[in-house]
Amino acid sequence: MNRPLRILFVTSELSPLVSTGGLAEVAAALPRALQRRGHEVRIALPFYRQVPGEYRNSHPWFCGAELGAGAEYGALHQGTLPGSDLPLYLVEHEAYFGRDAMYGVGAYEYEDNAERFCFFCLAILNGLAAEGWKPDVVHCNDWHAAPLIIYLKTRYHQDPFWKDTACLFTIHNLAYQGRFAAAHFDRTGFDRNLFSFNYLEYEGDLNMMKGGIVFADKITTVSPRYAREIQTVEYGAGLHGVLTARQADLSGILNGVDYAAWHPSTDTRIAARYDRTDLSGKAVCKRALQNLFGLPPRDVPLFGVVSRLYPEKGMDILVDALPALMQSEMQLVVLGTGHPDIEAGIRAAAAAHPDRIGAFLGFDADRAHAVYAGSDFFLMPSRFEPCGLGQLYAMTYGTLPLVRRTGGLADTVLPYRPYGNSGTAATGFSFVPQTAPALARCICSALELYQDAPRMRQLRDNAMARDYSWDRSSAAYVALYESIVNRETADG
Repeated sequence: MNRPLRILFVTSELSPLVSTGGLAEVAAALPRALQRRGHEVRIALPFYRQVPGEYRNSHPWFCGAELGAGAEYGALHQGTLPGSDLPLYLVEHEAYFGRDAMYGVGAYEYEDNAERFCFFCLAILNGLAAEGWKPDVVHCNDWHAAPLIIYLKTRYHQDPFWKDTACLFTIHNLAYQGRFAAAHFDRTGFDRNLFSFNYLEYEGDLNMMKGGIVFADKITTVSPRYAREIQTVEYGAGLHGVLTARQADLSGILNGVDYAAWHPSTDTRIAARYDRTDLSGKAVCKRALQNLFGLPPRDVPLFGVVSRLYPEKGMDILVDALPALMQSEMQLVVLGTGHPDIEAGIRAAAAAHPDRIGAFLGFDADRAHAVYAGSDFFLMPSRFEPCGLGQLYAMTYGTLPLVRRTGGLADTVLPYRPYGNSGTAATGFSFVPQTAPALARCICSALELYQDAPRMRQLRDNAMARDYSWDRSSAAYVALYESIVNRETADG
């Protein structure tokens, strides 16, 4: 197109307002990068209780949504993304979003999540139509935003305002599909004919993720390898057949790093700033990290973990590997919270080896920055990882990632081979299979590298030289947007 695109970015979380993981960071960074390219971008988000009250307008737009059993009404507030001038729409509905949590309490999701996020999506469509701002493309993220695509391609398919709007659907994690018992279908407002195998039905349930995949003009996920993996039985979470059928419209685009927030030369949260040309500050950060986690300031390899402590993140095999690893000269810091058994294992290991293992079983953003800056190596032994941001942050800070070879980890970390010539370009380590012995062997390779100071410096320089900026990723998204906008225009 010869003019800037109008893009609506629809998300269920947004940093720094509300966040449970990487989606929130992507939702803040990608729209900024698109705006830097000259496009007009706006973001849509539910007005959760956790969103600061300053975003509540004195005269909001009132918006309604027909959800099958009757109409629901809410308010559409407007503001800007913190630290930018990006317009932000917030959908308020006290009964749906004025709750203590975003998705549910503990391991239990709210039973009416289908209805909640259907209302959010319909309210956005109706509110924008009332305001008169028409996007060329809506970019919907994960199952929570999938209903918007379904409505656009069915209920609003011939609507004069919306009929030419294109849809991109991004899968950040296929494991979370928005799957609900069939009884919930009547509270969505979807046409009854859509509850069939060809559309929204999966094993007798309503599946929002499937709907997004079926109806979107194009589908992306957050790394090229993950786009291939989810077309297999092993990684497809039951939707591999649907994804394979849309193979021609499915691609993987790596997430990027927001270098304004994550760069050792400008990071105000770390003990000392540094860059590729002067790493002296990294040594200061290592000592500060050891002190922060109650470890003695020893010159031994320091491994860091910032993760949810669940088996899907490989934290179970890390716990299993610790007894053998504690025979070596190394230290480990762990930041995160998760499964009680894994937390207990880490707590017990830290108690048994207080000079080797430091743990903070919670989350704290300042500590996370300290771990990325102060560690020598960063552990991500994930069973699957659509993209992963931790390994990208680690490399930016000259901390070598040690990862399982899967998904975005395989796409972004070039593994070191001690007896090959890959050290000239390597940026970290990788291992398979997903076992404690394989992880331990990989860590032993890192321990050996640590003793080779020139090679260690080379790998650090390689890692810090990699460009994972959002500017690169946003260019790929713009190309996709333009392809589907042009197609919609031609079809219309």
